[in-house]
Amino acid sequence: MGADRAILVETGVEVQPLAVAKVLQAIVAKEAPGLVILGKQAVDDDCNQAGQMLAALLGWPQAAFASKITLSGEHADVTREIDGGLEHLTVKLPAVMTADLRLNEPRYVTLPNIMKAKKKPLENVKPEALGVDITPRLATLKVEEPPKRGAGVKLADVAELVNKLKNEAKVI
Repeated sequence: MGADRAILVETGVEVQPLAVAKVLQAIVAKEAPGLVILGKQAVDDDCNQAGQMLAALLGWPQAAFASKITLSGEHADVTREIDGGLEHLTVKLPAVMTADLRLNEPRYVTLPNIMKAKKKPLENVKPEALGVDITPRLATLKVEEPPKRGAGVKLADVAELVNKLKNEAKVI
């Protein structure tokens, strides 16, 4: 429902997913949580990598795209959506999970809760203080639009489609 305290990692440079995972690894080593829940993917670069990288760095099990989590002792039962319906997983804790948008019901923040949140402790740290090098390891060389697609063609029947695939496209 709410946090008792927060940690803000401040940096002035673009942070790539591996650097995010390493920063979180350092925080996990310091805090020793039993469960780490991250968003499914970043909104800035759409990478969907930090959660999986964090689990690998920690050597912990992971459950990605969780839409429901039930904690039971030393295990967590996780439900996630797949193309054919729902998949149910059980992971041993501690674990890393990434949250699908259906995991919770967002609430609007009320003014009294904003005032209460301002009183909660906020720890500011720099990646260097955690012993993490966040130097970017990838560089974007070029971004360009894909070539324009040609117009579609209406065909009379399946025989004409097969003929075009054999003779013109040469894919059959």
